[in-house]
Amino acid sequence: MTERWRIHLSDAAERDFQHILETTLETFGERQLEVYRLTLVEALAALEAGPNISGSKARGEILPDLRTLHVARKGRRGRHLILYRAAAGNIIQVSRILHECMELARHLPPEAE
Repeated sequence: MTERWRIHLSDAAERDFQHILETTLETFGERQLEVYRLTLVEALAALEAGPNISGSKARGEILPDLRTLHVARKGRRGRHLILYRAAAGNIIQVSRILHECMELARHLPPEAE
């Protein structure tokens, strides 16, 4: 049996999550809010399998050990990337959840450096 990894969202990632949901509600309505919330939650839950899951990408050009995972998975569409690192004790530290068109390096919180 594969050991599960625990997911920890930074304060910035928590704010990102809330902002994404608020923007989705304002722009697309309540039904799409629920669809996209589930998409985000499922992408985060996928990280419980470990940092090197299918679809993740090493982003050492931004920061050592940084990886990204696109939230669009298993037929679900999305426009955001989860930025994360593996930490001791089988913990995935999520630094940010950013729109795919953003310049990722410009939006990392100080604790990610």
